[in-house]
Amino acid sequence: MPTQNKFAVLVINSGSSSVKFTLYRMPEETILASGAVERIGLQTPLLEFQNNRGDIHRRPACGNSVQEAVAELIGLLTHDEFGVIKTKGDVSAVGHRVVHGGEAIAVPVIIDDAVKHVITENSRLAPLHNPPNLEGIQACEQFFPGIPHVAVFDTAFHATLPEHAYLYGLPYAMYKDEGIRRYGFHGTSHRFVAGKAAVHLNRSLAELRLITCHLGNGSSITAVKDGRSIDTSMGFTPLEGTIMGTRCGSIDPAIVVHMMTRLKMQPHQIDHLLNRKSGFKGLAGIGSGDIRDVLSAMQTGNTRSATAINLYVYQIRKYIGAYMAAMNGVDAIVFTAGIGENSPAIRDLVCNGGDGLDKLGIVLDPERNTAVPLTTPEIQSDNSRVKILVVPTDEALEIARQTCVLL
Repeated sequence: MPTQNKFAVLVINSGSSSVKFTLYRMPEETILASGAVERIGLQTPLLEFQNNRGDIHRRPACGNSVQEAVAELIGLLTHDEFGVIKTKGDVSAVGHRVVHGGEAIAVPVIIDDAVKHVITENSRLAPLHNPPNLEGIQACEQFFPGIPHVAVFDTAFHATLPEHAYLYGLPYAMYKDEGIRRYGFHGTSHRFVAGKAAVHLNRSLAELRLITCHLGNGSSITAVKDGRSIDTSMGFTPLEGTIMGTRCGSIDPAIVVHMMTRLKMQPHQIDHLLNRKSGFKGLAGIGSGDIRDVLSAMQTGNTRSATAINLYVYQIRKYIGAYMAAMNGVDAIVFTAGIGENSPAIRDLVCNGGDGLDKLGIVLDPERNTAVPLTTPEIQSDNSRVKILVVPTDEALEIARQTCVLL
């Protein structure tokens, strides 16, 4: 087995039905191995593991819990044939993705009992995410005792939101007593691509005005001014903002009251409808919330699919306009995540659709936008005053970097 640099950082993303990991050699940022156990708790959990020698290992997973998934992945890291480290002791630190830190934690932190308490307390704000995040932490602590475990929070990057951006127009006691405010999400991704954009533009992040568009099954848009998040589309929960794969995005809150009083729906039914049955899935009427399916249906003349796409694009354009006003202009718009990186059609509709955004200095170059693969991160026309970038996100690497900076 090859001997590796001793400073290795394991990044863990533990979800409700999956555990994903990447092992990095730092500070070189070399990936030693990556993989995941998917469909945990279902009938056919699946394991995939790949090392830096190109070996790919796929098979049904043996375990059916987060702890068993972590054990199985660690077993492959030290495997005689597939492994990349000799023993678990070669791992120097573990970085964990945690979705919600509330107002209590705004920076990466070494995990202790107090941090676990914060994660538990904020489970009421992220019930689908924080509990499995904590479960992954507890499992890894059993397998990697005596080394630092670091929590990196999705909400942390948005801790710089000013009061006028994070407060809602509710009685102030709702904020002070219940913590009802805008928190924002996808912060690790927004931070990463903002930094990459600054490097590409050869400018200091501290002097840039960026609009980062994390467009995927869940979408959020952030105004980044002088390296700080000053506004973002997701709010108290990841439900706010643009429509998404299965989420409704921002709606009049009186609609919820109408559902309860007129339609006699229970809170759990409303929550399920807004989070699981809405967005593209609810609007397009094709039984899928995958934008690739919706775009395909639109191209064959499905008018409801076209309506869903037009709504999505219109909302993104509104956020871009609003954030340009908030920052008194913009230097670059950054597209990232599954849709942002891989859908030239959506990028074109956002920038050049309708009347276009040329009066705002935003002009997309069609040939650069549709090049396969993209030959440059910049896809704007030569006469565009605003840079338009496609920057692949890498939240795992950002977690590894923040873990190293903290330690």
